[in-house]
Amino acid sequence: MTIAAAYLGVILIWSTTPLGVKWSGEEVGFLFGVTARMLIGTVLTLVLLRAMRLRLVWHRKAIHAYLAASLGIYGAMMLVYAGAQYIPSSMIAILFGLSPLTVGIMASLMLGENSLTPARLLGILMGIGGLLVIFSDRIQLGSHAQLGIILVTASTLVHSFSAVLLKRIQAGLPAMVVNGGGLLIASVLYLLTWLILDGSLPEQIPVRVSYSILYLGVVATVIGFSLYFYLIHHLEAHRVGLIPMITPVTAILIGYLFNDENISNEMIIGTALISSGLLSYQWGYMLKRRFAS
Repeated sequence: MTIAAAYLGVILIWSTTPLGVKWSGEEVGFLFGVTARMLIGTVLTLVLLRAMRLRLVWHRKAIHAYLAASLGIYGAMMLVYAGAQYIPSSMIAILFGLSPLTVGIMASLMLGENSLTPARLLGILMGIGGLLVIFSDRIQLGSHAQLGIILVTASTLVHSFSAVLLKRIQAGLPAMVVNGGGLLIASVLYLLTWLILDGSLPEQIPVRVSYSILYLGVVATVIGFSLYFYLIHHLEAHRVGLIPMITPVTAILIGYLFNDENISNEMIIGTALISSGLLSYQWGYMLKRRFAS
């Protein structure tokens, strides 16, 4: 596979995943939707690891890495699915696009990275400004939109904390092994959560819901993660970091075309501010590398 094909694949998957998240919980409950997705993804990932002749190891550092990964897979995704009940799918992509900014802040605090250049600080401020503009749009989106925005924003923070924690642990394991271990732990947590809070199988699963769960379990969880790890291995971080600038825009169009989602002026302005903030943030990264060399 070429790098260009993998790059395009990640953009398409990340653009369509928010709508899949929203659809997968319709009529069956978001707990069933996310649990079914993760169980499918875990089984297929473990099969893929076996085919690649990779195995899960269980020494202390590996366990710490799996737990850090599961924090993002379980904690962040649970919040996303909960928040998806109240806001459009396009807004999920917009809010999750803040993750490069939150990762940078946490890396500076937790890892001591001297990465907050003036251009990056400007990018963070623009991202926060975009978030505030979108938050001001909550009245048009419905009475519960404020809760949805808070939940998805919190998921971004949990996801970023998980990523920085993994970097801090430095287990030295292949990314697919860490992903497999994290999925295994997260799937147990999802299953327990569903059994405790719900535990009832839906009498009927609508066709759109079934396809959404299968898409998320197979394409988003297995193929999407694999392509992402492939890009991380073959491209510079700042090039991979450009993807969150593209996906909010494409997710808005997909939500509008396939789910009749409203595109408000506040969403457009907020998306533009967040995308500009990400551009400034990545530009600050490239400037730092140039002066360092």
